[in-house]
Amino acid sequence: MESRCENCIIRQFNSLRAMSKEELKKVSDSKVTKKVKKGQPLFEEGEKLDGVFCVRNGVSKLSKLSANGKDQIVKFASKGEVIGQRSVIAEESVNLSARAVSDMEVCFIPKESIVNPLHTNPDFTLEVLRHMAHDLKEADDVIVNMSQKTVKQRMAEAFLYLKNNFGEDQDGFLILTLSREDIANVIGTATESCIRIISEFKKKGYLKTSGKKIGITDERKLQDLAEGF
Repeated sequence: MESRCENCIIRQFNSLRAMSKEELKKVSDSKVTKKVKKGQPLFEEGEKLDGVFCVRNGVSKLSKLSANGKDQIVKFASKGEVIGQRSVIAEESVNLSARAVSDMEVCFIPKESIVNPLHTNPDFTLEVLRHMAHDLKEADDVIVNMSQKTVKQRMAEAFLYLKNNFGEDQDGFLILTLSREDIANVIGTATESCIRIISEFKKKGYLKTSGKKIGITDERKLQDLAEGF
């Protein structure tokens, strides 16, 4: 019963919360729950999606391949988020790739179960528009940060984002462990530059590391740096 959409608390985090009980039952009857291992793709840039993915557990990175062959991570999608909504509604190929950065459990919801309620349920339509507007705002912020902030500022901001959105373990390390290459792809710099800045932040006492794990040791200093002080 827990996996039924009408009984799932995860829908409270996304536009499915505006669906009626009957609509949710139809979604439940048509959806497929999938396990996605760390490193595996949910979809690749340029694919035509037949539905959307609702994240039950785990984290996915959404990225775009640039002309020089470098991945730019645009955002992370975690528990409760719906991925692929824009391209399904617009009937366009996806302009981003989605890949698991931790083991994931996702529900694949066929296109019809999302598109049909858009024609009959104005509350659901409004919720979808709100979520798309939020995604556009986030995209605007990424563009501004890339053009106006230094690499070190973006790096400080990235670590604060990871802490605030995914939390820390009992030893004070960030729960979401990203490779140095992924961190570089978030902030738009070379992996070597990313490694060098992490080392510098560590020497200054802003961060601590243990293997791939990174922990924040001076949040105030990182916050000041991110804000340009």
